[in-house]
Amino acid sequence: MSRIGKQPVPVPAGVDVTIEGQNVSVKGPKGTLNLTIAEPITVARNEDGAIVVTRPDDERENRSLHGLSRTLVSNLVTGVTQGYTTKMEIFGVGYRVQLKGSNLEFALGYSHPVVIEAPEGITFAVETPTKFSVTGIDKQKVGQISANIRRLRRPDPYKGKGVRYEGEQIRRKVGKTGK
Repeated sequence: MSRIGKQPVPVPAGVDVTIEGQNVSVKGPKGTLNLTIAEPITVARNEDGAIVVTRPDDERENRSLHGLSRTLVSNLVTGVTQGYTTKMEIFGVGYRVQLKGSNLEFALGYSHPVVIEAPEGITFAVETPTKFSVTGIDKQKVGQISANIRRLRRPDPYKGKGVRYEGEQIRRKVGKTGK
């Protein structure tokens, strides 16, 4: 049995879960999220009201889908109750970010400002010109937008300049030595 997959997903008060075949819909105080579970995996509610994910047999593919499906359902419940936030920071002389409406405008050393538009369900917040956060209820979407922003100017291994996640340790390289 999958150690992660066999654990039931608790459903807090104020969260409404609808299961129709392979489709799971979770509605909570922050919004609604939908998920389609892969075919051999089944999702149901137990007598405690928690969500239980089961698999038909112990084939390798079904074992891996079991834990994945349980985690995805758990992420839905967490997303509609607490939401997800990724904090990011910018290092480098002249590198900064500002909020223009609901979009982020970056100055990252290019000859032009780079504008990132906020997709539906994602909000940006700028604490200082070098620190900002990406917030939303869908964990996958928050992570993907954060990765796209980081890709604009990856941290440089020699000086550490660029966009990085808060607390991320950059492996630094030693530069060339002069004569």
